[in-house]
Amino acid sequence: MTAATDMPATDSRRWYALCLLCVAGFMVILDAQIVVLALPSIADGLGFSASGAQWVMSAYLLSFGGLLLLGGRIADLLGRRRVFMTGTLLFGLSSLLCGSAGSASVLIAARAVQGVSAAVMAPTALSILLNTFEEGPERNKALAFWSGSGGFGATAALLIGGPLTDVLGWQWVFFLNVPVALALLVLSPVLLRESRTGTRTRSFDPIGALTATGALVACVYAVVEAPRAGWLSARTTGLLALAVVLALVFLRTESRSAAPLVPLRLLRSRTVSGANLVVFLLGAACFGMSYTLSQYGQGVLGWSPLHFGLANVVMPLGAVVGSYAGQALVTRTGARPVAVGGLAATALAALLLTGVPVDGGFLRDLLPALLLFGPGVGACAVAGSIAALTGVGERDSGVASGIQTAAFQIGGAFGVAVVTSATVSHTVGSGRLAALTAGYQAAFTACAVLAMVGLACAFALLRAPRIKTPPLVREAVVTDRRVRP
Repeated sequence: MTAATDMPATDSRRWYALCLLCVAGFMVILDAQIVVLALPSIADGLGFSASGAQWVMSAYLLSFGGLLLLGGRIADLLGRRRVFMTGTLLFGLSSLLCGSAGSASVLIAARAVQGVSAAVMAPTALSILLNTFEEGPERNKALAFWSGSGGFGATAALLIGGPLTDVLGWQWVFFLNVPVALALLVLSPVLLRESRTGTRTRSFDPIGALTATGALVACVYAVVEAPRAGWLSARTTGLLALAVVLALVFLRTESRSAAPLVPLRLLRSRTVSGANLVVFLLGAACFGMSYTLSQYGQGVLGWSPLHFGLANVVMPLGAVVGSYAGQALVTRTGARPVAVGGLAATALAALLLTGVPVDGGFLRDLLPALLLFGPGVGACAVAGSIAALTGVGERDSGVASGIQTAAFQIGGAFGVAVVTSATVSHTVGSGRLAALTAGYQAAFTACAVLAMVGLACAFALLRAPRIKTPPLVREAVVTDRRVRP
């Protein structure tokens, strides 16, 4: 039995509800990266060490990535609108605490709470979207706007973070969330309808929740610390081994549980599993490229955060265009061609940037790549989302949304760790700027490799659309064959 209150197809409020959900998704993804440009100012203001400043990002990514599956499950059982509003309230309060933090420890703790709230908001918002729009062209269009808002958030952090830091101070990269959270809280009861999975017993699968969360936290922690500790260090390999062990315990638990946190039927589908792998690799390439572009623009070209943000406005706008065009193509051709094309554009953009010089110019060295990168990310994001969520029933929509969101976010953490390691290991040369440029060239090469691996996975794992022959055509073909001599 399912307690659902989907909006009728004729209810125009569903499009206003979509706008609200996209704003929430945008803010969640934005917050994962907006602090990149503000980190130097935060470190100076609160006295962070060079290594400690990374925890402003890592604390958010750890709690966000680690609790996404549990957040989606809670929404399925307790009511999606209720859980979404609870997460939004916590997101606003933690953002206020982040901006008001007077010490490094308070800011890191507040960022961890902010990550928890995001882990509740993101999968719940996507689950509400799935239960508001019926599967088909209309849902594909809604997912295009959702993916576009996520792609825009991942790249717009470079646009918004710079001006806020330069003009108002680093605190406003957090204060920005407060009025948005208030608006979402006011509008949610008006635009969103409550829905939940109706079951006789509400089991949260505590063992599954603990092992899944532990595996994700261990994996994310190993990845974000790998550039400093070393990929082959005892800490990194030990944490990754722990993540694998916990994942195996989780799978064994889920196979025996009467009410599993993640129904294994979701993971047995080659298309769903393949789509989430593609989303993971897209997140790695997207976040890795954005991070490296920021470091190159400010560290080598000497641009201010404001200058860099304005120069890169073409990238988030391109992501929106790519998302909308991608959903139309998915409806006609299926997800695989769109995902392959988007990742090909992303890989080509990264390859163009592998030759950036010390005295690079925007029009000559950056713009051609940005014109490919934005649309490529947008198109692949919507294709991956549609493939990962196609055929998911209402009762599993929350956890399926959590898996898809976790794939993108953990991929992002992995991508940043990979490009950081590539930069550090290849920063060599006689002069400081030349050495930094060599490191960033290696980082862009790593992004190209990630995108090409994603392209290969999309081609191999995403199914081509089946062309259905209308019954009348089939009958005519059979008749034609019978009358032939």
